[in-house]
Amino acid sequence: MAGESAQAASRAGTTTGASSTSTVEGALAALPGPRAEESGFELVWQQVVAEIGRARSIDLICHICPDGDALGSSLAAALALRALGKQVRVSFGDDPQIVPESLAFLPGQELIVPAAEVPDVPELVLCFDVAAQSRLGLLHDKAFAAPVLVVFDHHASNPGFGTHQLIDPSAPATAVLVDELLRRLGVELDQALATCLYTGVATDTGSFKYRATTPATHELAGRLLATGIRHDLISRQLWDTSSFGYLKVLAAALDRAVYEPEAAGGLGLVWTWVPYQDLALFSVTVEEIEGLIDILRRPAEAEVALVLKQDPDGTLRGSSRSKGAVDVAAACAELGGGGHVFAAGFSAREDVGAVVERFRGALRPLH
Repeated sequence: MAGESAQAASRAGTTTGASSTSTVEGALAALPGPRAEESGFELVWQQVVAEIGRARSIDLICHICPDGDALGSSLAAALALRALGKQVRVSFGDDPQIVPESLAFLPGQELIVPAAEVPDVPELVLCFDVAAQSRLGLLHDKAFAAPVLVVFDHHASNPGFGTHQLIDPSAPATAVLVDELLRRLGVELDQALATCLYTGVATDTGSFKYRATTPATHELAGRLLATGIRHDLISRQLWDTSSFGYLKVLAAALDRAVYEPEAAGGLGLVWTWVPYQDLALFSVTVEEIEGLIDILRRPAEAEVALVLKQDPDGTLRGSSRSKGAVDVAAACAELGGGGHVFAAGFSAREDVGAVVERFRGALRPLH
């Protein structure tokens, strides 16, 4: 079919006039490729920029327990919109609302307000890095009450909620979409914006180690570094700084780790969990142990890693990783969560054994 279309395009090229142009365009449209999808994506971009231009007050929200991409993206967009004269608020739906210590350096945190201070019916809501509605927490109802709810995301599992969706699973981080938003709004990068965006990109690429990292990702990083930001200090804060209590929690979690060679179709699963009592004993927050999953995924024997972290109310937050042969987003979706193919999460209210059993049962090799 593609060969016949190409021949048609070649024949059309020998004619002249408007009919020739029409024929060529028609033939090209028949070729396989993302042209129609890209055109629709461009239309959404134009609509979103127009909505932002009309709005006076804009609420920018991200997922509960925000990571570097969620909060970095939200703050970068908020700083840019404030520079354009917009009234902005940044929030996320946790109570208490805690910015992880590793992200305390991010500029623009004076714009963060508790979820209760977001209007019941916001004029315009921009939502960043939220893969599922459940990740909106206390802001769910307020976000959906807004006449315009724009979703910026890069999770393939995102179902496409909101009135406008700018969801690009090929983007390594939501911060990449925010960089494009700034370009379309005519906002030039400065060190504050670059710090937020670099944090988002570096976080979700695992410091540029993950498969989603592309040449364009490094080009973006180069533009951000050109503003003069201290990427070395950012990286140290993100990955190489912790409390002593974290080391004690880490030691207990690794001692508790279980290796199941038969799981995931024989590809192997390694998992552990962190009870809330451990966190309380050593004054460690759930956010501080987010990096535990990247340590647990190291064993060569296991394709999949899972960490369960317990909240004070008993809720278990699951973080999972795959090395490339298992779709953990699909597995997490069966437990009510989602994320990327090789990095995903979920929340559950069952006991540890039941949650692991459900997760194990949902693991299926890609091939």
